Amino acid sequence: MVAALGDEWPADLIQTAAELLSDSNSRFPSGPRRLPGDLVRAIQRERLLVGMLGAVSELGYRSTNVQDVIERAGVSRPTFYEHFSNKDDCFLAAFDTCAGRLRDQVATAAAEGGDVWRDRIRGGFGALLAFAAAEPEAARMVIVEARAATPDAALRRIALLDYFATCIDDKVRELLPAGTTHSPITASGVVGGVESLLYARLNRGQMDDLPALLPSLMYFAVLPYEGHLAASEELGLKST
Repeated sequence: MVAALGDEWPADLIQTAAELLSDSNSRFPSGPRRLPGDLVRAIQRERLLVGMLGAVSELGYRSTNVQDVIERAGVSRPTFYEHFSNKDDCFLAAFDTCAGRLRDQVATAAAEGGDVWRDRIRGGFGALLAFAAAEPEAARMVIVEARAATPDAALRRIALLDYFATCIDDKVRELLPAGTTHSPITASGVVGGVESLLYARLNRGQMDDLPALLPSLMYFAVLPYEGHLAASEELGLKST
């Protein structure tokens, strides 16, 4: 909530804003409001982003139009164009929001692993799977629909994957024993394999068992860096 609207508002206004956001399926109220104009605009924008998420998840990017978004957001067409120039502009804003949230959650979970490389990877993968399970619409936007969207969306998706690959490669070089050398392409391969698996699961709607994939993802990630024996140890761990 604070990330979406800013932290400069009093608690009572944030509560009112929360109610307007949580009831995003209804029409945004018109007429006099108790809320400051800047906060109203922030709420409208957030509802439009949620509307884009819902429309794209249900209809797919190519079939989604502005009308689909504003119907789900409960705002008028003029309000949409006060915030975004077109459907693609709104999609990119929603993508950036989802991608930023995913990066933050993965980074926080990975940091809890401290200086143990496998613990960091396990935490990051666990956060990724939890994100996809808890926010399937956001995961679908980032992993599936960005492929079908504009060239800008495709580039942002690639940048997100490159970011995760760089994180893995940096920690490999920092935390694995001195003298261990690997190509940066190894990390890209790990990220690409995980992304491909999630892409298939999201397309098939197979979301219930996502946390159970953690040991297999760990095996896949550890294998090229530490070998079969170390990777096999991960298959004996229970996902958390």
